[in-house]
Amino acid sequence: MEQTIKREETTLKVDEIKKYDKQYNLHSWSAQSKLNPMVITKAEGIYFWDEKGKRYYDMSSQLVNLNIGYGNKKVIEAIKDQAEKLAFTGPGNAIDVRSELAKKVIEIAPDNMGKVFFTLGGADSNENAIKMARMVTGKYKIFSRYRSYHGSTFGAANLTGEPRRYTCEPGIPGFVKFFDPYVYQEKIEFKSEEEASKYYVNKLREQITYEGADTVAAIVLETVTGSNGVIIPPKGYLEGVRALCDEFNIIMICDEVMAGWGRTGEWFACNNWNVKPDIITFAKGVTCGYVPLGGVIVSKEIAKHFDDNVLMCGLTYSAHPIGCAAGCATIDVYKEEKLIENSREMGKVLGAELEKLKAKHASVGDVRYIGLFSAVELVRNKETREPMVPYGKDPEKVMSKLVGMLKEKGFSTYSHESCILVAPPLIIKENEIKEAMAILDEVLDYADTLTH
Repeated sequence: MEQTIKREETTLKVDEIKKYDKQYNLHSWSAQSKLNPMVITKAEGIYFWDEKGKRYYDMSSQLVNLNIGYGNKKVIEAIKDQAEKLAFTGPGNAIDVRSELAKKVIEIAPDNMGKVFFTLGGADSNENAIKMARMVTGKYKIFSRYRSYHGSTFGAANLTGEPRRYTCEPGIPGFVKFFDPYVYQEKIEFKSEEEASKYYVNKLREQITYEGADTVAAIVLETVTGSNGVIIPPKGYLEGVRALCDEFNIIMICDEVMAGWGRTGEWFACNNWNVKPDIITFAKGVTCGYVPLGGVIVSKEIAKHFDDNVLMCGLTYSAHPIGCAAGCATIDVYKEEKLIENSREMGKVLGAELEKLKAKHASVGDVRYIGLFSAVELVRNKETREPMVPYGKDPEKVMSKLVGMLKEKGFSTYSHESCILVAPPLIIKENEIKEAMAILDEVLDYADTLTH
């Protein structure tokens, strides 16, 4: 009997869902004619099911945002209650959930932070953060890294360093790229993390000098690089960037859209290094995708600047009541279910499993992990560290095939360049990690056949 998906006034059969999807929807980052989208029928915990009743481990938390997993009743009830109480009011008004969420965010942010500007998502957050930096400093250049993704709107795409920025070029004047502390693929053999950090920070200093320090408004960096390979800053790196920003009066912006909200085992990833940015951007884990919400957290000093200077930022749905209600409930869930602590503890389990894969498989060049945020970097040759696919290209669809093989076996995630992301919901248990990683282990046997 064919499965149906019911709504109050419609009942769609699975074949109709797929037909209408392809006929009327545009899917991101895809050539539409080649798509064969899965129909999702239900989800619970760390799992979701397709139209055939097949269960999948969600090992990327969808887009590394579903930290509390599927079906959390507390958040669902908060959304329902707010919709009945006050579904919408303009962002110029003060309401209970907006005030409550702002207070909750500032209480868990680094202690130099003062206020929050709420947005709809990560790209919105980054767009507004760079506008604020320009307004505060009176300068116009924005530094960001090559292996970065900050969003696909025009400003956020110019901020982005990786190939998804290309369609927005020629770009906006003033955006400058610098190199990441990508130690694994660096041609220099460093004796220590500290030595690597010194090298990268000195090169950044040199670039600031060449660009003119009096023109640089902000340095923007994912605290831990996300989709571009979970590149974890070596010891001393973030502290070095902070020092450069202090020296040259540059705003330090940490993009924590993906790395924030417990993903690295801390409320915000910068806490792992005790570094205090001037601005933190966030989204994803604040509501875990139950409804859209993002935000820009600014330091007390920047907040004070806008006491007497007009904040030229605005969004119709800024601080949307339903989003704020979901955010309040989500923060409560993190605390009540001890998900920050679970991220740390289960991160150790995940890290141990990843190290086993690295030791076993010829195709695994490097594994990087912090909390429940990790990547498996695949190579053709462990000695030369030749990537599994060339940068920005996958002519033989190798990574697509590997991700497809994982999905076929019930392990859902995505890849970027030569890296497979492993970032499960923060509610995951030890046995679930080991069961899922056994699937990855099996698929990596095929990847090994591509090495030389």
